[in-house]
Amino acid sequence: MFGSIKEILDKCESDGREFWRVILEDDMADRNVDENESAGKMRELWDAMYQAAKGYDGSIKSASGLSGGDGKKMEEYIKTHECLCGEFMGKVITEALKMGESNACMKRIVAAPTAGACGVMPAILVPYYERMISQNINVEDNGNNAKNNITTDYGDNKSNNITTDNAEQKDKDTKAKKEADEKIIKALYVAAGIGEVIARRASISGARGGCQAEIGSASAMAAGALTYLQGGNEQQIADSVAMALKNLLGLACDPVAGLVEVPCVKRNVVGAVNAVSSSQMASAGIKSRIPVDEVIDAMAYVGDKMDESLKETGVGGLAGTVSGKEIAGRVL
Repeated sequence: MFGSIKEILDKCESDGREFWRVILEDDMADRNVDENESAGKMRELWDAMYQAAKGYDGSIKSASGLSGGDGKKMEEYIKTHECLCGEFMGKVITEALKMGESNACMKRIVAAPTAGACGVMPAILVPYYERMISQNINVEDNGNNAKNNITTDYGDNKSNNITTDNAEQKDKDTKAKKEADEKIIKALYVAAGIGEVIARRASISGARGGCQAEIGSASAMAAGALTYLQGGNEQQIADSVAMALKNLLGLACDPVAGLVEVPCVKRNVVGAVNAVSSSQMASAGIKSRIPVDEVIDAMAYVGDKMDESLKETGVGGLAGTVSGKEIAGRVL
């Protein structure tokens, strides 16, 4: 197990291995499993995460009535309006809302690293995964003779072409999905390594470190994973993590009525969007002036100094406002 991101980077350099591979081998040694067992467990987590995203039901409400339906509203909005932040970011916002609401509605989710921050990682990975599949299929289509796809819709041999094209398309879909799955699994190892270090040096618990420890940690994990997916090197992964955490230092954990709904669901959106912007900056070569391990230590320091009313107690911050108290009195 690693106690710092620097240790991981040093291991990558000394062994000539990528970030994800170093974490994979660390997991194998720690749990005494082989590569297939380790990767198989990670695939189970990814399958659960993806199915949870696809299982969103915008018609249901949480028991308190505070959550439900916003993911569906956002999904409809980006279908009918120009999304100023772009198609991908629109999907990121949508997926973050969906997963946060699913958690509030007691649906199955993957805590990554916590249930309250469960929307951040899938908000990045699900749209990117589907984007990779689409791109892989398009690349293969562009490399082949495209006239078969055109004649599928026209001509006397329409039915024959449909049969052939459907079989070929199925093979392309299977290949594209397999390649995308493998890439996502590697990205999850990157995220896991980051999360492990944060948990060891600071905390991933809102009750100990405030929401910076939950949404902040999830955002850092997602930033590192996305930077890897975008082809970033190990130092760029580290810089993306540092920037994501820096941006959310001091974030209070102030759940209204003590429920993981207000403002938690929408904070998943902030964590996801922050992950994308931090990753993009790092991928552009922008560096963090403060090394990532020092940023993590700073997060621990801030968490220790944070008042207990801002650590998941449902007392301070938004929970302590007039409206927050009114909501608590109504739903509890």
